[in-house]
Amino acid sequence: MPHSRLLCHRRKAFWVQLTLFSIHNGQRWVVGGSVVEGVLSLDDVRLEGRTVLYRVDVNSPLEPATGILLDDSRLHAIVPTLQSLSRSKIAILSHQSRPGRADFTDMTRHCERLSKILGQPIRFVPDVCGDEAIEAIEGMADGDVIFLDNVRKHEEEYGVKYDANEDTESTGVVARLASVADIYVTDAFAAAHRRSPTLTGFANTLPCVAGSLMEEEIESLRIAIRDPPKPYLAILGGAKCDDSLKVALNLIGRGHVDRIAFVGVSGNLMLWADGNDIGERNKQFIRNMIGKDFDETWGMAEKLVSDYAELLFLPRDLAVEIEGERHPFSLGDLPTEHPIYDIGIQTLMNLRPLVEEAGCILWNGPASYFELPGFAFGTIEILNMCAEASAMTIIGGGHTSALVNQRGVAHEITHNSTGGGATMCFLSGDSLPVIGALKTSYRKFSDRLDEFGLGA
Repeated sequence: MPHSRLLCHRRKAFWVQLTLFSIHNGQRWVVGGSVVEGVLSLDDVRLEGRTVLYRVDVNSPLEPATGILLDDSRLHAIVPTLQSLSRSKIAILSHQSRPGRADFTDMTRHCERLSKILGQPIRFVPDVCGDEAIEAIEGMADGDVIFLDNVRKHEEEYGVKYDANEDTESTGVVARLASVADIYVTDAFAAAHRRSPTLTGFANTLPCVAGSLMEEEIESLRIAIRDPPKPYLAILGGAKCDDSLKVALNLIGRGHVDRIAFVGVSGNLMLWADGNDIGERNKQFIRNMIGKDFDETWGMAEKLVSDYAELLFLPRDLAVEIEGERHPFSLGDLPTEHPIYDIGIQTLMNLRPLVEEAGCILWNGPASYFELPGFAFGTIEILNMCAEASAMTIIGGGHTSALVNQRGVAHEITHNSTGGGATMCFLSGDSLPVIGALKTSYRKFSDRLDEFGLGA
């Protein structure tokens, strides 16, 4: 009998890879096999007693004054892989923020929180690949877990620009860590659009394996771009308008999406492209947010409204900020000198039937400036709609994903991505360096696992 692994089990959907299909509210559709094609999975390798370099992305918001973790959802997300590696020797690699930022810290708090989540001691090692790190890795016993320091403290990891994955392989970080490890496992999907030694440098040195989280991210997001249940509704918002429009055009090009609702700053841009004068203040804000890519983004917006108008759902009304207060604003009253911070009641009323009728919903990017209490309404209402919907619901990472966790409705969502930029790159059809590295390693090592004593 094939090996079975329950990837996730939620009230609205569950995925059983033994049977190779997903059942969702009585519906059945193919989601693929037990592994992502062309990538080694945990099911392919035997790791008991082996030394594992485990790269994750647990970059998390910190309370400015105390440095306390404000959201540990990314730490919880790696627990299934750690449980699968419970009889291995595990050295965790990750980063927090980037040099020069206030939240650029060591990994002690992440280590302490993960230790509490797992219910076992995890040793923090204040080193990345120096003698202290190497000695700590070599000194581990089966079942031990150590947490190495913020990898971005090493100049090779962050201070160098790499044009190709191959450029990251000849670094000291890779040479040092690979010398004391048997295998590399990654769940760093949130950083999969980046290229650095600890993300992409081990492809030709060690067998590289996708962890449980990486597999789930890839398989779930592939449904959104390959074979989503119908009707398929995409809700695209937030301030990264160029990313939202690239996703929209990729989904349209694949021929799967039925409606695309634009909200938030992306919605304001699309209203502007559709001939609505949103006011110079709001236009300038969009120009500043997009920067040097504005002309390209504007071209995508014009193409959407001219060629695919029948697929688009744009805001019907808005809410502006006047002296700190929320004020409803109709499209007929445009232009406005006030900042547009939310969608309006009529927009939400018109959007609701699309959500209720959908078979699959992809949502990325808030509908409003939700950090301001008076303007959180639109975003929270869309979240409530998604949580209540019978559809498969895929939340595309970033601020939207964080809100799902903050509001305590993660169990009502089919897949809440840990990615932000990586998720948008994936949905846009762009290649991800980390997935490329996994595929390179598969081609080199998949037929040689027994040679390394790693055959399942």
